Amino acid sequence: MLMDKTQVMKFLPHRDPFLFIDTVKEVVLPESLAGQKGPFTPAQMVGGKSICTFKVDETVKVLEGHFPGNPILPGVVQVEMMAQSASFLCVYCLDKPIEETKLTVALISIDSARFRKPIIPPMNLEIHSVLTKVRGPFQIYDCEIYSEGELLSQCNVMASLKIE
Repeated sequence: MLMDKTQVMKFLPHRDPFLFIDTVKEVVLPESLAGQKGPFTPAQMVGGKSICTFKVDETVKVLEGHFPGNPILPGVVQVEMMAQSASFLCVYCLDKPIEETKLTVALISIDSARFRKPIIPPMNLEIHSVLTKVRGPFQIYDCEIYSEGELLSQCNVMASLKIE
């Protein structure tokens, strides 16, 4: 594991009930950077992948109202989860420890969202985000959510990430 929940909270500005990453399981560098040490530019990270986890159980606040007696994780929360996962590719772009880093994230657009199967408690999710393009300050990611190896949802995320 690359980051536990405490470390995730030191990096992401989100907090409960809107923090949807429990751990960062792995960040995979693109093949072109294998064996090298950072920091890297976002453009160098194209092809890199973050893999994060989140446990959906009855304590997830949004499930209280969506829907009482039949909890289903909303699609908008799934998209947010994928966007949060994408942020962790920036870990290799940092020139200082995560505790000293301020991350500002702005979600710009979502494309091709597909919700293949409902996400219900209890489920252990794995969120994959692959950086596919960098256009100036904007980054585009292909994202997917899995449970037990089964694809549940996917989308393309465009975000602006500012690291201070």
